[in-house]
Amino acid sequence: MKGTAERFKDEIISRLNTVFDGQEDALHEAAVIFADTIERGGIIRAFGSGHSHANALEICGRAGGYIQTKVVREPAWGIYEMIDGVGDQFWLKLDLRPEDCLVVISNSGRNPLPVELAMHAQEAGVKVIAVTAVDVSRASTSRSKSGKRLFEVADVVLDNKSTFGDAALEVEGLATRVGGTSLYTGCLLLDCAVMESYDILLERGVQPPLFMSANVDGGPEFNQRLLDQFKERLAEY
Repeated sequence: MKGTAERFKDEIISRLNTVFDGQEDALHEAAVIFADTIERGGIIRAFGSGHSHANALEICGRAGGYIQTKVVREPAWGIYEMIDGVGDQFWLKLDLRPEDCLVVISNSGRNPLPVELAMHAQEAGVKVIAVTAVDVSRASTSRSKSGKRLFEVADVVLDNKSTFGDAALEVEGLATRVGGTSLYTGCLLLDCAVMESYDILLERGVQPPLFMSANVDGGPEFNQRLLDQFKERLAEY
């Protein structure tokens, strides 16, 4: 009988192999939004409340990734994500412009904070890419005063195909399921959308402005020359 670790490994590999099924078009649309944002000098902003913050970190400020990226760091770290109006107030602190795009990650997609941010972004002419568990969200009621769920207020939806509550495995002797999958599938979807956007930019004759590893000789200097071009936009909030 397989142990829990091996079962989890098999579960993740299986989900990674199938997460793209049926959403090739959405992945391409997300890649086009990323490419358009970079080409017009905008900033890719990424927000995830709670553990979804890890998906946001995946595409921001890392070696081999775009210079023009910034994590949206909500000061309360999602403690108040279920309370109406928190996203409305936090939006007032953000500098998002029509040339930017916003990635919003929420597994359930039902809480007010991510929904409100996505709605305000769309009203401001900012393209929104949602990463969420679509089937789970469809089966859930919205906690937002708008009555909307995240997949209903995004320009492009990437489905991480996780299960209700995210944890995928039952283990005898444990009262709750274990083994969250959304981190892995969400990161793969976003990374692949970013990778495809490189191809799109190169086909347009645009050189993507990418981070070099800071641990490579000359890396910090290479990065700083590019960062200086976007210093104002990459400041906090």
